[in-house]
Amino acid sequence: MRKLTKFLGAMLLGASAMAAHAWPDQPITLVVPYTPGTGIDLIARQLSVRLPAVLGQPVIVENVPGASGNIGSEKVARAKPDGYTLMVQVNTLVMNKSLYKTLAYDPVADFTPVSLTSWGTLLLVTNPNVQKSTTVQQMVAAAKAAPGKLTYATPGVGTPHHLAMSLLMQNTGTEMLHVPYKGTAGAVTDLLGGRIDYMFLPVHVALQQIQAGKLKAIATGSDKRLPQLPNVPTLAEAGIKGGNVDMWYGVLAPKGTPPAVVARLNKEIGAILRQPEVATAFEAQGMVPASSTPEEFGALIAKDEKRWADVVQRGGITAD
Repeated sequence: MRKLTKFLGAMLLGASAMAAHAWPDQPITLVVPYTPGTGIDLIARQLSVRLPAVLGQPVIVENVPGASGNIGSEKVARAKPDGYTLMVQVNTLVMNKSLYKTLAYDPVADFTPVSLTSWGTLLLVTNPNVQKSTTVQQMVAAAKAAPGKLTYATPGVGTPHHLAMSLLMQNTGTEMLHVPYKGTAGAVTDLLGGRIDYMFLPVHVALQQIQAGKLKAIATGSDKRLPQLPNVPTLAEAGIKGGNVDMWYGVLAPKGTPPAVVARLNKEIGAILRQPEVATAFEAQGMVPASSTPEEFGALIAKDEKRWADVVQRGGITAD
């Protein structure tokens, strides 16, 4: 019986190795759980035009938007783990685990990390006409003096912009009025019009308005100052500890994808991220290319899931 068990085990391992060796022998689908034109979509497009040269098969980008990325993510979680269905995601994936109580999949356990692709920075911005509240210290003082009077906008409940401001308020013991919108455009319009006081925005969305003097950046939600805005302090420099709200982006596969396939993808994606033209394309969108091992990416995901779960719990936030 033991000999038979070992024989069967060897056969399965051999079959798995042969399958991984033959991969890929058909087109690969790269799912983007958001609409075209987003930062995640840009990452997918850059990979889709470069991976075929090294893998020998087409890579098709499929946008499956809806429910804060949950519809596309569920599709990938339920896909066959054969290396032919992949996904580009942002840290919204782990935020959703705490925000949605009835998910049909586990945002952490149902995926195999492949590689980190980049980091994105959020800027804390304000309308320049907000009197006496154009630094973080002034904002905190004003919020403490009149709890709930200052307003902040987000593209919706449970978005990274929302959780970033919730973390900031928790770290400073302040309270501001949340005004959620259905997307970024309406929120930015009202911020520019002076109807909203503050907002966290990605660099590529805010930079042009900042350079035109229509918005004022008062802090960078990263560990380091941005080259594009060298005079804007980080939240830590402004006295806010534990306020780093950088967003990670990365590639994931369904749970159970063969390790050899994951290793190959990791290697090829890492090489693509080192190409100068890819760095230029990413930086135009306010993202910095960054690769990792699958294990490093997995550790980051697990750490981030716990961090944002704490923010959601303390803030009493729910997206259901």
